[in-house]
Amino acid sequence: MSRPWQALRALRLRLFGPAKELVGTDQFGNKYYRVPKHETRAGQIIPERRFVEAINSQAYQYEMGDFPTEWEAWIRKKRNDPPTIEEILKNENYREEMKQKIENVSKKDKLLQTKEYQEGLVAEPAHTRVQGHASASYYGKKEPLQDPTSTAGTFQPGSWMPPASGSSGNR
Repeated sequence: MSRPWQALRALRLRLFGPAKELVGTDQFGNKYYRVPKHETRAGQIIPERRFVEAINSQAYQYEMGDFPTEWEAWIRKKRNDPPTIEEILKNENYREEMKQKIENVSKKDKLLQTKEYQEGLVAEPAHTRVQGHASASYYGKKEPLQDPTSTAGTFQPGSWMPPASGSSGNR
């Protein structure tokens, strides 16, 4: 590079800072860049900056998983080196294996619970029905009674409703 070009490049670096460097691209097409650490004209040191140019330019189009976790860790400076394709594929395969193992364990657990319920080793969970603002145990009655029929010792939650306003007892 000739001397005048070197001077122009040095001047541009001093005025505008270094240009962004493409570090890599992920499988979704997002491009990852870095701007190296540099010094401004005033002598201020600007630390390295990392950023992504997403394939979806609209913020509302982002979804969970649009950026691989390895690249996100690099952007957030949790790791020094950008990830390799091999590393991303290896981690993706590992995640799929874990999902499959979790699914298998969950199936086995459900079968074991069903067997224990049938053998009477474990009580089945109570079924509740939401009434108003609280949950109350459901005892199999379809409609609440209009007149109170229970005493204090046998009262069931949700077993009695006050009569409608049109049928008052003061006739």
